[in-house]
Amino acid sequence: MAAAGLGETDGMKATEAPKQAAYDVLIIGGAATGSSTAWFLSQNKDFTGSVLVVERDQSYEFAATALSHSSIRQQFSTELNVRISQFGAEFSQNLPKYMGGEAPKLKIRNFGYMYLAADEGFAAVLRAQQKIQLAAGAETQLMTPAEIKAAYPFYAVDDLILGSINCKDEGYFDGYTMFDWLRRQARANGIEYVTNEVVAITRRANRVESVTLASGEVIACGQVVNASGTRGARTAAMAGIEIPIEPRKRYSWIFSAETPLDRDLPLTIDPTGVHVRQDGRTTYLAGAHSDADPAVAFDDFTMDHAIWQDHVWPILATRIPQFEAIRVEREWAGQYDYNTLDQNAIVGPHPEVTNFLFLNGFSGHGLQQSPAMGRGTAEWLTYGAYRTLDLSPLGFERVAANRPFVEGAII
Repeated sequence: MAAAGLGETDGMKATEAPKQAAYDVLIIGGAATGSSTAWFLSQNKDFTGSVLVVERDQSYEFAATALSHSSIRQQFSTELNVRISQFGAEFSQNLPKYMGGEAPKLKIRNFGYMYLAADEGFAAVLRAQQKIQLAAGAETQLMTPAEIKAAYPFYAVDDLILGSINCKDEGYFDGYTMFDWLRRQARANGIEYVTNEVVAITRRANRVESVTLASGEVIACGQVVNASGTRGARTAAMAGIEIPIEPRKRYSWIFSAETPLDRDLPLTIDPTGVHVRQDGRTTYLAGAHSDADPAVAFDDFTMDHAIWQDHVWPILATRIPQFEAIRVEREWAGQYDYNTLDQNAIVGPHPEVTNFLFLNGFSGHGLQQSPAMGRGTAEWLTYGAYRTLDLSPLGFERVAANRPFVEGAII
């Protein structure tokens, strides 16, 4: 099969040439999941191969990793996703154990996620999900409206039926610092990073033979990991593979309140889908998306100011009346690599193109899931199997069979 490519290199920084013409593992994308994979490979004594990470912008200015709300939770609808984020919480809070004494010991700000149900249908979902979460070791509590009001007097609860919250390893964490240490330690351990872009992939029969970079080099590779974020479907298409991933825009606002709340605000998921959490001591972070939520261009990070004025602010002020008098301090738009099949990651090897591995479609969970995903991918690259947490339910086979492995707790 000849090389297939899509020559778009919008916004890419000046390119760097790799030091070698061939690598055992080539990782396309150096943000959280790509760098986690690189780091786990670099510290595994059973892996002795060469690794190249190709990242189009090592400032990570528009990467989901950098624009993330950096939140972590255990409240998922599948046990596997609970386990994945439990390792993320353990890893992020114990970086010195994994990376040595110079690494920072990060803490999770455990104000929890507060899911609010205004109808019996979603209340039933929260009850069912709590059973899954408790069985996996989470500490999710269901709360009546009266209990919510007693614990968090600032909420308006008259329309609510039920709430769900977990304050163990759930809230805000410094995910960017965790990512930065993964990347820097991977490089210190001998992983090569270059600023460049894969513009074509040459595949012969059931294997990828090489990739072509924007700077013209053709690099042979033993294994390829697609960790290219919102560009994941484009990368897969170069290898003749289709995956249901597209960029979806997500809007964020940091605001201050004229009268700050008297206690931490959990990451509150309003029944409308708007969410808000504590940010600084007296500032708050809100997030939302448009009702239509279309796929967007890779470089579309423009704000839609009407969403705040006409949709988000009225909802916040209704749910938390103290937020009637607020001031926006900062705002930005980011993107999810959204899996339209089931909003779950696609992980592991392609069943036919056996040296092409996926790390795609995290739908907003990539930063918190990156430790477990990097560990699992590194295990597969080294041993041909997962050794700690079985990630096979997230494999490509379900995509090929149109058999969704649905994650119901999506924000």
